[in-house]
Amino acid sequence: MSRPENHEPPIVVQVLLVDDNAANLVAMSAAIEGAGTRVVTAASGDEALVCLLNGEFAAILMDVQMPGMDGFETAALIRGRPRAKHTPIIFLTAINQSEEHAARGYALGAVDYVFKPVAVETLRAKVAVFVDLARSRALLERQAEALREANHSLRVTADALRLANAAAAFANHELEMFNSAVAHDLRAPLRSIHGFSAALLLNHANQLDSVGREDLGRVMAAAVRMGQLIDDLLGLSHCTRSQMRFRSVDLTEIASECLTQLQSASPERCVDIRVAPGLMTQGDPRLLRVVMENLLRNAWKFTAHHPKAVIEVGKERGTGAFFVRDDGAGFDMAYANKLFMAFQRLHRLDEFEGNGIGLITVKRIVERHGGRIRGVGVPEQGATFFFTLGDGSTKELSPV
Repeated sequence: MSRPENHEPPIVVQVLLVDDNAANLVAMSAAIEGAGTRVVTAASGDEALVCLLNGEFAAILMDVQMPGMDGFETAALIRGRPRAKHTPIIFLTAINQSEEHAARGYALGAVDYVFKPVAVETLRAKVAVFVDLARSRALLERQAEALREANHSLRVTADALRLANAAAAFANHELEMFNSAVAHDLRAPLRSIHGFSAALLLNHANQLDSVGREDLGRVMAAAVRMGQLIDDLLGLSHCTRSQMRFRSVDLTEIASECLTQLQSASPERCVDIRVAPGLMTQGDPRLLRVVMENLLRNAWKFTAHHPKAVIEVGKERGTGAFFVRDDGAGFDMAYANKLFMAFQRLHRLDEFEGNGIGLITVKRIVERHGGRIRGVGVPEQGATFFFTLGDGSTKELSPV
């Protein structure tokens, strides 16, 4: 695998070489200069001071004996300049210089001496120490600047996220208020429609023929269904926007409770209930209860026309997907794409009641948990709904 390209420009370190002998400048420059190291030359102390005005240097190699201003005098002036105050100075001097001569150089801030005639390897080794230090400092400065920029970007992103979250919270609050207002405003006329229709039937039934009484009954049933639809839509909105609280959830327990309630409401039904033990997962208990309630109510509803029925809750081998299975009315897989669409029904209303909201609610909740859901059915042989949750206990479902 190839590494990503580094678009950072290379770090170039400069060394200042001061000597009045042109041949020495050429020879020593050739010895020092290399990848990432640039040598700037000066033939006198005055030229050296001008160079220091235009750049910073990892080290200064200074010949002591120069006409006019010698190396010591130049070094004293360099130390007086803030930008070069701490720049390492290596003096170039004859090997027969006295200790007093060397002491003067160290007093002026020299870090080392190189004796003439110069040994190339010695010169290169002494300069390399300060070049490496300068390159390391430059790299640290570059990284510090990159870190500052990254921190700034993070602060900007965090501020943007805070604003987005505040806007989303405000929008959710406004939507909640709007939903409540709409629900209230819609329920009031529905209650009037239902109430006046019931009063009309009660007080004036003898003035209506059978067709009129049937029509009023349809109006009352439609009002009831409209009220249920409003409740279901509000429930869908709440399930998809409410804050989630993850914890350990026992789907076996939830399924058993739901099926017990359904059996209690329809004791005449003969249903073989099979709930696998140990169906544990991680998720929001309240929302996962909504999932199980919707899937099990559907299974209970769509097996109502069978004198004997089987409803099973378990976990598929291999994928580990949870499932709710029944042997009821089933559905044609040609219309499976409509299963999780709001208000879409695969059966007539006079066959099975419902508003077409339950499965879209289940899908939204499963997706909020990082999972997927799909349905498999055969007409009059039943349906199975498989769903995964993003807790690591299940694998990805294959597409429908």
